[in-house]
Amino acid sequence: MTPVNPAPGSHAFATVDSRVVYSGAILALRVDRVEMPDGRVVEREVVEHHGAVAVVAVDDDGRVVLIRQYRHPLGERLLELPAGLIDIQGEDPLQAARRELAEETGLAARDWSVLVDVALSPGFTDEALRVYLARGLSDTERPAPEHEEADLELVRMPVAEAVRAALAGTIVNATAVAGLLALSAADAAGLPLRPADAPWPGQPDALLRRQAAQRDTD
Repeated sequence: MTPVNPAPGSHAFATVDSRVVYSGAILALRVDRVEMPDGRVVEREVVEHHGAVAVVAVDDDGRVVLIRQYRHPLGERLLELPAGLIDIQGEDPLQAARRELAEETGLAARDWSVLVDVALSPGFTDEALRVYLARGLSDTERPAPEHEEADLELVRMPVAEAVRAALAGTIVNATAVAGLLALSAADAAGLPLRPADAPWPGQPDALLRRQAAQRDTD
């Protein structure tokens, strides 16, 4: 008997079973068997990844604070926003953003709001990040940098120039592009931003839960 397809948008994609292929420090790879609308069961590879935060920090002169950082998978330095992983179970995203801004730039901010939430590549990973807008910048203590962060170069650039760089392909980091264009759009249309403590229903936690369960069994 030929399966009857449900109305578009109504199928429940049930996971029949799941197996973990790899589990590491910042990601895990699992293979799910998922029921399709036509009745078939197919495999879907899913990369579990820590959630992350990034900060569009704008100073009193209207310049955004960027970092130029070496990225080994691409073998080059990219202009990016200060950003980092939420790899501590239960950590508040805003506190993580404050920490990353201090660690990577030596700056603190007085005013915070949520700029945009991004599911980075939902075709294969649950990785998502929240981008904050931070204003009222001031100097703060910066911990001694390690690894790639010891080579960070700080770059202050007028927001309009940074947006042009994103559109020209000079800034290609997805997080930076999303944050800069979101800021430009919000400012141009006078749109209100969400408060810094706004709920984040898309925050991923599968990897954190997996790692906590593993620690409990060790």
